Amino acid sequence: MRPELREGRFVFVALPEVPDGLDPVAWVREDEGVTVVLRQHEADRRGLHYDFVAAMITLRVHSSLDAVGLTAAVSGTLADAGISCNVIAGYYHDHLFVPDEQGQTAMRLLNDLSTESS
Repeated sequence: MRPELREGRFVFVALPEVPDGLDPVAWVREDEGVTVVLRQHEADRRGLHYDFVAAMITLRVHSSLDAVGLTAAVSGTLADAGISCNVIAGYYHDHLFVPDEQGQTAMRLLNDLSTESS
């Protein structure tokens, strides 16, 4: 899986639309509005409200969008350790958002899982 802990802290913000000049890491349009994931310092600078501060872990393995089992294995391992995980799948990689204070623990678990799977 080659997990990589990204630098910085990330937050999820609910907005009616993505404002001009905002540089989200990811965003999802829902019936209620848009959820954007961005660096905490950008949200703070703009005075945007958030409840969850996350560490971002990118799985550097190129995973197919129709692959079966990767998300289940990862989320199951983290859930067994009591770590919540929000997964966003990009075209090339999966990105995991875990509570910031549990980022290092999540990395250790994912590295162990990766070693077991090899």
